Amino acid sequence: MPLDLGAKGSCQIGGNVSTNAGGFRLVRYGSLHGNVLGLEAVLANGDVLDMLNSLRKNNTGYDLKHLFIGSEGSLGIVTKVSILTPPKLSSVNLAFLACKDFFSCQRLLQEAKRKLGEILSVFEFLDIEAMDLALNHLEGARNPLPPSIHNFYVLIETTGSNESYDKEKLEAFLLSSMEGGLISDGVVAQDINQASSFWRIREGLPEALNKAGVNYNYDLSLPVEKMYNLVEDMRARLGGLARVVAYGHLGDANLHLDISAPKYDDKILAQIEPYVYEWTSKHRGSISAEHGLGLMKANKIFYSKSPETVQLMTSIKKLSGGEYDFD
Repeated sequence: MPLDLGAKGSCQIGGNVSTNAGGFRLVRYGSLHGNVLGLEAVLANGDVLDMLNSLRKNNTGYDLKHLFIGSEGSLGIVTKVSILTPPKLSSVNLAFLACKDFFSCQRLLQEAKRKLGEILSVFEFLDIEAMDLALNHLEGARNPLPPSIHNFYVLIETTGSNESYDKEKLEAFLLSSMEGGLISDGVVAQDINQASSFWRIREGLPEALNKAGVNYNYDLSLPVEKMYNLVEDMRARLGGLARVVAYGHLGDANLHLDISAPKYDDKILAQIEPYVYEWTSKHRGSISAEHGLGLMKANKIFYSKSPETVQLMTSIKKLSGGEYDFD
């Protein structure tokens, strides 16, 4: 399955497609737009659209399935899916690394894409605030690295078909990155239990945030070089009102920005919104990278879409509701 989510134990594939969920391995396998071959959907008027094609090449008019991927059920309910599933590869390596600053994380990503290339499958990051939350609120979580102050952590996974080749390639990359000053410390998982402990920290962050108190969370896409500037600006803006936590899918420029507070406070929300949306729009980012708009953010769409684009989306939605007669 080319999609791997923290919610994989409870989520459903129809909902994944309807929200165009991204997950951890988008850097390797791409989005669901590239992996869904076909689907069946039921429109609001009861019509069933059979688009269950299983071919990778089919240029016969509009590829309508893409309208339903990420549409959050607004055009119809996805009831069947034909999905591309690549072979499961046997060689998996996982490294948990520390970086001194976000610029080093950026450089490390560039080097990983150059030197790991075809075997790079995951590139995640979390900052020191996220790590602190994980260690204090996740049962059994522990820092894989020796006690020290590290500002950023990176999780890199490689997946390939040749264990010795892949491991040698990863180790050469880590050595050159350490010598180049991009990594200040790091460890490679030696078995499945150690790998699970690495993933526990990254996947457990939403759980840790919920346990810590009230969480104002934002799912944003931004140019990688601008991503952490927003985090720093938000910290300066909020002062001591709340804790700003950052983590996400650095490999595909997806930031999870979370503001954690003991309890809900209108003053905190007023400092966050609409500032976070305006900042994202100014830098031509997306206010919803992979979780959709839902009802709460529906009226925020204009921060990421032009009025003309929204008007066309509205027209398409009206068509799918059976309000127009093509005769």
